[in-house]
Parts: sequence; C-alpha cells; structure tokens
Amino acid sequence: MAFFKKYSSIFTIIASVVLYFVFAYFLERTEFYTLCLLWFSLFVGFYILIKNENISFTTLAGVAILFRLVFLFSIPNLSQDFYRFIWDGRMILNGFNPYLSFPETFITQNLRPVSEASILYEGMGELNGSHYTNYPPLNQLCFFIAAIFANKSIFSSVVVLRILIILADLGIIYFGKKLLEKLNLPIKNIFWYVLNPFIIIEMTGNLHFEPVMLFFLVWALYKLQQQKWVWAAILIACSVSVKLIPLLFLPLFFQWFIGRSKTSLISKTCEVSKLALFYIIIFSITILLFLPFYSSELIANYANSVGLWFRNFEFNASFYYILREIGYLFRGYNEIAIIGKVTPILTILFLIYLTFFRKNKTTIQLITAMLFGLCFYYFTATTVHPWYLATPLILCVFTNYKFPVIWSLVIILTYQAYANNPWKENLWFVFIEYLILFTFLIYEVFHQHRMKKL
Repeated sequence: MAFFKKYSSIFTIIASVVLYFVFAYFLERTEFYTLCLLWFSLFVGFYILIKNENISFTTLAGVAILFRLVFLFSIPNLSQDFYRFIWDGRMILNGFNPYLSFPETFITQNLRPVSEASILYEGMGELNGSHYTNYPPLNQLCFFIAAIFANKSIFSSVVVLRILIILADLGIIYFGKKLLEKLNLPIKNIFWYVLNPFIIIEMTGNLHFEPVMLFFLVWALYKLQQQKWVWAAILIACSVSVKLIPLLFLPLFFQWFIGRSKTSLISKTCEVSKLALFYIIIFSITILLFLPFYSSELIANYANSVGLWFRNFEFNASFYYILREIGYLFRGYNEIAIIGKVTPILTILFLIYLTFFRKNKTTIQLITAMLFGLCFYYFTATTVHPWYLATPLILCVFTNYKFPVIWSLVIILTYQAYANNPWKENLWFVFIEYLILFTFLIYEVFHQHRMKKL
C-alpha cells in the first residue's frame, strides 16, 4: 500500500498516456460506451494528479504538455470542423475571401479553389459546407498559418493547427499562474483547466480554438488586475476576434470601472471616460481586424451564419428543450423560431442584472459574474456543443465555484447522439447530464452563501 501511494502519480501518468493514446488513434466517436470508459478513466487519473500535494507546479505543467503531445500526429475523431478550418485557411492563401462563399458552391460547379478541395468538403460535411464561415479574423489567421506551412497535406495542416493550440495553452498556464498569484489564490488552480481531460481531448485533440481566445482573455484579466486597462482592452479585442463569446462580458466591466471610484463628481467623470475609452478600443480594434475581409456582403453573410445557431440548430440544450416541449403541448410544433429570439433577450436581461445589481468591483467578483452570465446564456441556448465549456471552465479557476468541472465530466453524455445512425439525441442522457450539473451548482451556490454568513 505504501509502495502504491509513493508511486501512484507515476502509475497515473503512465496509465493516462496509454489511455490518451488509445483515445487519439483507435477510437471512433460512434463507439459511445468505449468513449465513456476512456473518458471517465481519464478523469479519475486527472483527479488523482490534481489532488496530490506532493507534485510540483512545474511537474504538473510538464505532464499537461506531455498529454497534449500524445495527440500531435492524430486526426481529430470527435469533430469534423477542422476540415472547414483548413478550407478557410487555404482560401485566404489563394486570394479568396472566406466570408463571401461557401464550399458547396465550388463543389457543385466542379471547381477546386484549394488543394484537396473534394476531400475537405466531404470531411466537413454537407451542413458545414453549405453555410458561410463564422470564424472571426484572428481565428482565420490561425487557419492561414496552417495553409502557409501545409498547403498540400491535411495531416500536416492538422499538426500545425494543433501546435498553435498547444502554444495557446502554454500561454494560459503562464498568465493564469500570474493572475492567480495576484488574486492570492492557489496557483495549482490553473490545472483544473490545463490538466482536464475535456480540455486536452476537445481542444488539443479535436482542434477547437477556444484556447487561443482564452489565452487573450486570461492575459487581459491579468492586465486588468494590474490596472493596465488599455492593454486589457486591446487583448479583449483580440479574444473577440478569435471567438465572439467575450462580447457577452463587456457590460460587466461597468462596476469594475465606475463602482471602484470615489464619490466625487470629478472622480466619477474620470472613470466614465475610462470605461468609454475601454469600449472604444475594443470595438475599434475588432473592426480593424475585420477590415482586410470587408465587402458589402460581409456583414449580411456573417450575421446570417451566426443567426443560424439561434434559428435552426438544436443540440444539448437544457431549458430550451423544456420550452420546446411546452410549445409542442400548446401549439403542436417546434417553436425554435420564437424561442430562439426570446432566449437572447433573457440573457441580455440577466447580464443587465449582473451589471447593475451585483457587486463586480473586484477582479474575482468580475470573473464570477462572467462565469454566471455565460452559463445563463448556455442554459437558455438552443445549442451547446461540448467545446463551449472551455470558457466557463477557465473562468471558474479564478473563483470559488467548480461546477464547470463537473459539467466537463458529464458533457461526454452528449456524444451518445453520434452512436445512432442517423444522428439522434437521446434526451434521457441530456436529462442526466443537466440533473448532475444543476444538483452540484445548487449545492455550490448555497454553500458559498452559507460561507459568506460565517
């Protein structure tokens, strides 16, 4: 027993490497029960490592890199989005604007604007290939870099994209540690994100670019904690230009600027001016980054592509599915066209509440508001893909809440849909997922409320 306790970390690391290798090179996403076995086994190893107080920060960081390198030469097996990433990057390299056309147009006209066009179109699927791209400019830059280094090989493009994501995670480790130190929180908290099997598999393994967005966001929060809000604004703009999600957080900065100032009129006026300039910098740089792709069709095409997620798609929703069933009961058909317009309004109202009626004066309070604002949006959304959870997961690292960690564990249940042919969700698995999540969330909320009273 003593021997096992002494060497348990080594055994856990070796076992995890083997499991990640099997996951990366031998698993098909239709093998749901094998997928779950590997997933939950990796989470056990993750918990053992993160709870071992004898392992140094440097060692855990090295282990996190090692686990990612296992995936370096694998082709993503849980997502096909990377084919569209490669397509967009090669379109830019060949002088095309990726926002102005969709792959299906070229294929149906028997045109091949990029190398391996037919393979890429077949890989991304008809649904992805029949819509305009919705990836912002700095995300497109990552795709372009892959095209520069690997214009003729899908495999090589995958390796380049994966290296960029791994580098972003290294940046998150670096600035996450610095921010935790500034907030007087345990620096090992960052490993709830960095060592999490969900992050390693969905981001490094399946090439979702949330880590690049989160790298800029964590860096921005660190600069904000340093009172360097101009730099923070620039970095938030970069984050928005990878994924649009940080736009949801912008109202929440109000109290961080205004609520911290003194009561004098001059002081308040100064802080209002800073806040206004903060927003101006963010929107100006975001627009500036879109300018290389500007055309009269860009805004309409981009808005149409983003709007599809509210009007057409349904996956892994929680409250939306309840509202949908109510719609079936009273109207007899799916109300997504109506509900998809109402739920964003609910999110806006909740963000207004967080902005003006909840204390967001400290950085921890601000990040906590971000966490709950974003999760409210996901709880009411029509579509919640697994990789969306990367943002709540990194935010919770800097708060007293850990329910996103539980969510990252049970999100694997959504992949049951891919075990069916044709694709079909089993709502019992969705119910189990959210039952576990909301049970833990309610527990944490009451626990934190009770701790504040002590």
